[in-house]
Amino acid sequence: MTRKHIDCRNYPSEMNCTLALSADSESELLEAAIQHAVAVHGHSDTPELREQIKGLLKEGAAVD
Repeated sequence: MTRKHIDCRNYPSEMNCTLALSADSESELLEAAIQHAVAVHGHSDTPELREQIKGLLKEGAAVD
C-alpha cells in the first residue's frame, strides 16, 4: 500500500497554512483533510469539496 499525502503549503491561502497530512489510507487522509479544510479554512463539507481535495492527494510520503 502506498502512503498518500496533502500539503497546504502547495496551495497558498490568506493564512499561509503550513499543515501537511499523510496516511496509508486514502479515505483516512481525505477525512482528515476535509476536517482541516472546514475547521481551519472555513470551507463547507460538500461533495464538490470532497472531489476537489481527493484530486489533490499525492502518492508517497510528504517531503520537506
